[in-house]
Amino acid sequence: MIRINTKKVQIAKIMKNHTVRTYSSKENLKREDELAWKLAVLASDPVPVDEDVADMVINRIIDNASVAIAAINRRPPAAARAQALAHPRDGGATVFGVPNDQRFDAEWAAWANGAAVRELDYHDTFLAADYAHPGDNIPPLLAVAQQLSIGGQDLLNGLATGYEIQIDLVRSICLHEHKIDHVAHLGPSAAAGIGTMLGLPTETIYQSIQQALHVTTATRQSRKGEISSWKALAPSHAGKLAIEAVDRCMRGEGAPSPIYEGEDSVIAWMLSGPEARYSVPLPEVGEPKRAILDSFTKEHSAEYQSQALIDLAFRMKDKIDDFEVIERIVIHTSHHTHYVIGTGAGDPQKMDPTASRETLDHSIMYIFAVALQDGEWHHINSYLPERAGREDTVRLWHKIETAEDAEWTARYHETDPNKLGFGGRVEITLKNGTVISDELAVANAHTNGARPFARENYIHKFRTLTEGLVSVGEQDRFLDLVQNLPALTAEEIGQLNVVLDAVALENAARDQKGIF
Repeated sequence: MIRINTKKVQIAKIMKNHTVRTYSSKENLKREDELAWKLAVLASDPVPVDEDVADMVINRIIDNASVAIAAINRRPPAAARAQALAHPRDGGATVFGVPNDQRFDAEWAAWANGAAVRELDYHDTFLAADYAHPGDNIPPLLAVAQQLSIGGQDLLNGLATGYEIQIDLVRSICLHEHKIDHVAHLGPSAAAGIGTMLGLPTETIYQSIQQALHVTTATRQSRKGEISSWKALAPSHAGKLAIEAVDRCMRGEGAPSPIYEGEDSVIAWMLSGPEARYSVPLPEVGEPKRAILDSFTKEHSAEYQSQALIDLAFRMKDKIDDFEVIERIVIHTSHHTHYVIGTGAGDPQKMDPTASRETLDHSIMYIFAVALQDGEWHHINSYLPERAGREDTVRLWHKIETAEDAEWTARYHETDPNKLGFGGRVEITLKNGTVISDELAVANAHTNGARPFARENYIHKFRTLTEGLVSVGEQDRFLDLVQNLPALTAEEIGQLNVVLDAVALENAARDQKGIF
């Protein structure tokens, strides 16, 4: 059994870059040279988990629970939960909000819990060549751990793998430029994490990774135009599919292979094509999995690239006495921010006061206008229809545009964490010609920010978001349990859930609205 590394924490790890390209069927590609095999070797490497990594895993489980409970009675999580409740199973997995003595099939519990976690776009993030919310690995792994009676130590090992693999793929393989949704990196990471947690053979993990990738590739239309609830449901669907892929491969089934390098596969036809080369960094065998420490959580409920700009809006508010005298606001920022949540996206919906919440939290123009006016950000109030439709807000909002800036694009892709930046420079031009300018590279809650998140901040976020929904006693029970994660027994892992006992849980009973 793998043990926590209680020795001096390793600050750095050895990363080897692996070249990945398309191979024709006539070429001889050895299995050990396939990316999926290398990911499987990484997953099956019984390396100890460093203490700071274990602490961060605990933080992120707390974070997931916080945002899931805050979203628990919104329509998409309620619908996903209703589907899960139609699949009860003795000895199965728990569902957020539902009493712990009620258990459900692991894949459906992962679906419901993942939907609740993602609904508010409020948990952890990693940005590099592509995007990721690596906390999306937690629901499927926890559900499988509960159903198969896995202890805390093995769950911890699996989560370290899930974070490592998803983040390393995001560092190197860009999906969004080819309009492929970022959950294509989550399917393989969740499958690999489950493999680590269960101690599966390398061969089984290899086939599971390939199957999971094959079934989780989809277009980015889920994050474009009028954004629907599928933005929150896509990661939970990928987690569910990863569980099913591992189950099939544990029964001896194979997968399309080689899934990355095949001439009719992902790189050749979904990504940069047969001539493309990707360089994927992975820890060497025996090196710790520490990628989780490169990810960061959110203080504000909005797309991550808006986090620093929200903090900057708070700071700039004090320099403006009258918002009506503003002529124009330009946010100079990275390519990603400009084209994903800025005016570079070309989405008229991002300027529409009747747009969905999912659309508004991907509009930096809306977000900056409200943050500048209010000097605060709230996961519910800042998105209310009456807030979005306020006439003075709409006037200000429509004066805001983004501009791609090469310097901020370079900072977005910096490998030096001290130079990394996800924010931008804002220029506010007043009608009298005065220009007010300020900039912020990283959010206050970022590791290099003004107020980096620590355990007490995660706990504060949890208590704040669950207040009025969960009793103090239930808050304390969950926090006491999760903070002892490495030592938890399988029975205790089965209790690692937050139960609503202070308010009614909508759709608490199985409904009859759908097929299930």
